[in-house]
Amino acid sequence: MLKYDINGTDSREKHVSPNASALIEGLRDFGYNLETAFADIIDNSISAGASNVEIITETESDDPWIAIVDDGMGMTEEELVEAMRLGSKNPKDKRTKNDLGRFGLGLKSASFSQCRKLTVLTRKTGISSCARWDLDHIAKCNEWNLELIDHVNNFADINLQTNSGTAVIWQNLDRLSGGLGQNRNKKISHVNSELVRAEYHLRLVFHKYLEGTNPHLKIKLNKRVLEAIDPMALNNPATQPGPEDHIKSNNGLVSIKGYTLPHHNKMTQDEWNELGGPKGHLRTQGLYIYREKRLIIAGSWLGLAKQTELTKLCRIAVNIPNTMDSDWKIDVKKASAQLPPVVRDRLKKIIEKLVGSSKRTYNRKGGILVDQSPYPIWHRIKSDNNVIFRPNFDHPVFTMFSENLPEESRQGFVQCLKLIGSGLPIDALHAEFAGNAEAVVSDDINDEEIGKLVYILADALNKNNISKDGIISAIQCHPFLRVNWNLTSKYIDDYFTQLQK
Repeated sequence: MLKYDINGTDSREKHVSPNASALIEGLRDFGYNLETAFADIIDNSISAGASNVEIITETESDDPWIAIVDDGMGMTEEELVEAMRLGSKNPKDKRTKNDLGRFGLGLKSASFSQCRKLTVLTRKTGISSCARWDLDHIAKCNEWNLELIDHVNNFADINLQTNSGTAVIWQNLDRLSGGLGQNRNKKISHVNSELVRAEYHLRLVFHKYLEGTNPHLKIKLNKRVLEAIDPMALNNPATQPGPEDHIKSNNGLVSIKGYTLPHHNKMTQDEWNELGGPKGHLRTQGLYIYREKRLIIAGSWLGLAKQTELTKLCRIAVNIPNTMDSDWKIDVKKASAQLPPVVRDRLKKIIEKLVGSSKRTYNRKGGILVDQSPYPIWHRIKSDNNVIFRPNFDHPVFTMFSENLPEESRQGFVQCLKLIGSGLPIDALHAEFAGNAEAVVSDDINDEEIGKLVYILADALNKNNISKDGIISAIQCHPFLRVNWNLTSKYIDDYFTQLQK
């Protein structure tokens, strides 16, 4: 039997450099999309001390391009060449607190995910430098030949007006067309929809930099200033914050704070929709992990809990320093992380308390609709771990209507009520509630129909010897009438005025 000692001293070395054209094409498939690519470039702007970042897009011309321009410290030509190097940083190197980079790949991999030609124009202390990676050129020569440009052709709307700053310019946007061939209108439509998603993503990911009267950063997209989206809704007085917890480790301090968002009745529809974003509240509940002030993960339980309708108001802010990147396994895109065991154990306990708060917020709302009404239209019946909603056959309105029917029709009326109860579209309701519960509302009725409903209810209750206060209380428990109480109360006054005549 042959034995090999892998630690033996008999060895040789051979220089094996990576294949340039193959590797650089592979860098295009790190999993970026437009929104995460934008965010990675803006990370560099923040690390460079920028106060303003402007994204400029020209996607309708025959030669479309996108530029991300900042007013940061800029780079000398030597620094630019190093920045354009693949793997320009060691992830183990110590970094300043505001340094949002890690691998030294973000500028290149994010850009290559969207374009085949990356040009960086930069200025430091009034001296400009420019360099370009052209993937088509690399494919031909198969060498790591960075192009240094002494005379830069002007791009429309790109102007480094300050003494320092950097413009990252993407050309040959082959990935941004959505694979839609030569159909120009479809390409433009696809790009616009991608820009809308990217806008929301940037407003959320950098919200801690954007918010306040004197924000640390201002981001413009085609000259429009982006406003912050705070996923914890701290400006809403109905938000319920929990206590702050801290976990110390050798590599830094983790802070954890839970929040219960307000019920959707406590904010406008636009505010609620913006807070839930394109995915909706059900899919955006959970952990919000920040690396420094930059959001890494926006809504996920990371296996610690299930996404349910009753827990969708739960959000937990977890803040980590950039010294813990390795512990949390932050990826190149800065869009995913893994919980260290000590943090996972602590979070389980915090989540249990926060989930209870969210459920109570919804249960209080639900209880008003079903349990507190003296004359509910529906009964909630629990049987063998099942919940059944059944029409209240003894409701005064149903009773009065039945008594006014011919004897031979009364049983048929009861059967109709039973048919309505047994015909509830449970599966459809469940699907709607799971996707967007707030969109499920009661059927609307006009003012005249409200008046008829009030008169029917009041008359039925009055004939059952219910007092005036009891009638008002019973009518107020009807959810639709309660929402329209100003109009409902006028019809009640009219009813009793006519009753006295």
